[in-house]
Amino acid sequence: MTKAALSYRHTHRFGIAASAVLLMLAAILVPLPAQAYTPRAHTLQINARAFAFEPGSLSVRRGDTVTLVLEATDTVHGLYVDGYDVNLVAEPGKSATATFVADKEGKFKFRCSVACGALHPFMIGELNVEPNLPFVRALLLTLVGGIGALAFFWK
Repeated sequence: MTKAALSYRHTHRFGIAASAVLLMLAAILVPLPAQAYTPRAHTLQINARAFAFEPGSLSVRRGDTVTLVLEATDTVHGLYVDGYDVNLVAEPGKSATATFVADKEGKFKFRCSVACGALHPFMIGELNVEPNLPFVRALLLTLVGGIGALAFFWK
């Protein structure tokens, strides 16, 4: 390579790395919204009846403490949440309760864990654990830093 080509390549790599550093600084220094998210405690009532949960969909944010209260209205029903160590069994008139921290984001199915009839396999609901802003910011910083490092050390 010529001296001019090497100089251009070095300048280009330096520019990419400098841009990555500036983006990282901006992500760190740009203030969060006035109401930065603080994990909360939720008590969620779930009614189980013949082959359905009410409500069938629940939403919380990552880091929230969730207390599930299962009420069975017609027969014995269970509630198992995929991805979490939650397994409840409730009889009519006797509720069951479990508390956990929603520390994994994503969509998690919950299903009846007690054989309750012919349509038992279709008794499914969904727990949606949404990300909170500081986690997204940390993920963005990691991504930008990785791209900057790759660009700087690329030969």
